[in-house]
Amino acid sequence: MHVIHNNQLDLREIVFILQSQSNSFHVSQAERRKADLLKQAHSLTEEPPVVLLLHTLSDNEGDWSILPLLEVACTHADNLFIYQEWFLGKPLHDEESTIIHHYAFAENPSVFKYPDFAAAWALSIPLVVRLANKVRDEPLKSDFTIDLKHEVALYIWDNGNGPHLTAVPELCTEPEDSSQPLNHCATTLSKDIFVAVKTCRKFHSERVPVIKKTWEKDALFLEYYSDHADPSIPTINIGVPNTERGHCGKTFAILQRFLSSSVPNTKWLIVVDDDTLISIPRLQVLLSCYNPSEPVCLGERYGYGLSQGGYSYITGGGGMVFSREAVVRLLDSGCKCYSNDAPDDMVLGMCLNALGLPVTHSPLFHQARPEDYARDFLAHQVPISFHKHWNIDPVAVFNKWLKDDLVAKASDGLDKSAKTEL
Repeated sequence: MHVIHNNQLDLREIVFILQSQSNSFHVSQAERRKADLLKQAHSLTEEPPVVLLLHTLSDNEGDWSILPLLEVACTHADNLFIYQEWFLGKPLHDEESTIIHHYAFAENPSVFKYPDFAAAWALSIPLVVRLANKVRDEPLKSDFTIDLKHEVALYIWDNGNGPHLTAVPELCTEPEDSSQPLNHCATTLSKDIFVAVKTCRKFHSERVPVIKKTWEKDALFLEYYSDHADPSIPTINIGVPNTERGHCGKTFAILQRFLSSSVPNTKWLIVVDDDTLISIPRLQVLLSCYNPSEPVCLGERYGYGLSQGGYSYITGGGGMVFSREAVVRLLDSGCKCYSNDAPDDMVLGMCLNALGLPVTHSPLFHQARPEDYARDFLAHQVPISFHKHWNIDPVAVFNKWLKDDLVAKASDGLDKSAKTEL
């Protein structure tokens, strides 16, 4: 999340609490976010705000539920001059009553609003003080904490005795480089993955519709690169003639475009074929384990001539993932194709090997179809991708193996107890 400050605001009147966790990855993420907040504040004032990391405030396991720590916030806010109780955020509501909210407001679920934590949310200090006293004098009633954002809103509302959530349009969840105007936004979301699909004119009507029926909707930033510009898809003519194999020229043109101002400035690039089936949500989970400021090259690893001093490479059909830093280093090195139809994945492997950059293997990417792998091998996976439409119904394969819904999970016949996490 990126936070934009108004220079008319006294930042000493704000206590920022980052909802951090103690895992080392989350600690580093929180430290970067804190540094970013303080850097923004320093550009506006010499008196920085208080920025606290939630996981450092107490050793109590339950403090991630926030309410027990409100008293800590009070100790950092005794100089504030706000006298009204305010509960601010970007409102969410249920479309129908749901078990995760204990079927609250069953007759009209949409009437109750609760905050989208991703957009940030805020409490005025008078409200914080009252809630801190309430938590101290009246322990929380429920034994289970399930959906924290909903439960916090219910506790604050207090059966109508406390304030409702007030919608604040400036708390946004649009990506930083959204095509929509963001001048009004105080918060935005950092962008994540840019998806580049390699295709060609002869497959526009055969393969592209499969992507649109399956995983395209999950990709926030996606472009189709072809030898022909078709506005109905749309595709972009990348300026490289189509080749029957290899596609190295097309892939390197994609790498160059990724670093240009023509596309959003994302942390990650994944290059896929037009017959790749992929789960973008699962990919996002996997990439959360990696630092995009490092030169990361990720996918299903193959090798060529390894016993004779050869190299490893990411096989292209399952998807080739690159951090922005990896793309920068590849292109800065002068790496290039020896022909447009050279095998792009192998050329990239040679270049990475020359640069001393490792190829990181994940068995969750697959160069072939599910039926090309042993059933027991797939039984302990949550796969991210498969490749090829040969003699299969690709939409059915996607729905069975890559679509995250209860129907597909219940019907695929795999032993779910054996599945490993991403």
